[in-house]
Amino acid sequence: RVMFYDSAEKLALGNARRMGTLGALLAEADIVTLHVDGRPRNAGMFGSREFAAMKHGACFLNLSRGFVVDYAELRERVLSGAISGAAVDVFPQEPKRNGDAFESELRGLANVILTPHVGGSTLEAQEDIGSFVSGKLGNYLTDGSTDLSVNLPQLTLQPGGSEQYRVTFVHRNTPGVLALLNQTFAEHGANIEGQILGTHGEIAYVITDIGSELPPEATAALWELQDTIRLRVIARGTT
Repeated sequence: RVMFYDSAEKLALGNARRMGTLGALLAEADIVTLHVDGRPRNAGMFGSREFAAMKHGACFLNLSRGFVVDYAELRERVLSGAISGAAVDVFPQEPKRNGDAFESELRGLANVILTPHVGGSTLEAQEDIGSFVSGKLGNYLTDGSTDLSVNLPQLTLQPGGSEQYRVTFVHRNTPGVLALLNQTFAEHGANIEGQILGTHGEIAYVITDIGSELPPEATAALWELQDTIRLRVIARGTT
């Protein structure tokens, strides 16, 4: 039986059952496994409160990110028997090269399995990852979507149906660039059908759908903006 909890609204697949709260899941699950990404807000998400909510004698697995779990607390729970066993593949500090020291509070515990961040290195997983990544690259090339990107804002703009061009624009994250972008479109008679903006540190990314002709002069003017990094125009229906 599979139970899951997600902060986002997700439909249950197959015989999986969605739990209303994380606490409800932890109280019932015999094996708890984490599947979260590396966004900063996930840091420390699983600590003493979450371990205390787990079923006595349950097992714990973390193959997601090392910084999301309080491993000192996990060690105490394992030593006390509250957690009967654990498997961990990711750590807050990991060796960067062969020969570097590896330290963890979990070393030396007989009922804990530690692996060197190789959870995704099965033959099946590598094949799936190859298909997944190539699909994401294809989505970027055809639609400008950056969902799950690690070096650009994660944006997806659904097509409205009447756009003729999609403009993807990477620029330095400085005030006023979006206004200059839209002013340039307006000055060249380009009608905006949809637009989405996101930032990632010093980088900003804008996807804009244009529902009219897009004169070459417009894109030339965008390239001349001081904060422009990359610009690409996708004619809808082509790559």
